[in-house]
Amino acid sequence: MTDAPSSGALPSRAVPTVAQLATEEAELVLDGFTNDDAWDLGSALVAAARRDGAAVTVDVTRHGHQLFHAALPGTSPDNDSWVRRKTRVVDRFGHSSLHVRQASIERGTTFEAEFGLDPARYAAHGGAFPVLVRSVGPVGAVVVSGLPQLDDHRMVVAALRAHLRR
Repeated sequence: MTDAPSSGALPSRAVPTVAQLATEEAELVLDGFTNDDAWDLGSALVAAARRDGAAVTVDVTRHGHQLFHAALPGTSPDNDSWVRRKTRVVDRFGHSSLHVRQASIERGTTFEAEFGLDPARYAAHGGAFPVLVRSVGPVGAVVVSGLPQLDDHRMVVAALRAHLRR
């Protein structure tokens, strides 16, 4: 399972800083977010995964309502668990799961040690990104599970960027 935790942070050359992740979040703010937007975003992620041969689960929620979910061949129920755990991090902290993880690391600790949240319910691993709406704030999450965490994160960010260009 590629979402499985590693023995610490990814190599520092590959992991964006909290400042870079905050800039990314500031860039990826939508004017609104409808059910159709969730469908378009989820469908774009599935199309990208199929094009790249990626075995991922894709999930899009708004205010706790699951608007899109797809599990591609090669995924398992474990990916659904990762989706739920990463989504809880976004919902609780209002930042991407990678941002929350990296913030703890930059403070010299780990997410698990800093917050003491049940690891069966919360996973600060890359791949969940808040749906941010201008003048509203976070309203949901876009999540990918199945690749190494930084790749999960990058896949979501690329889809959000493409969605904003439309």
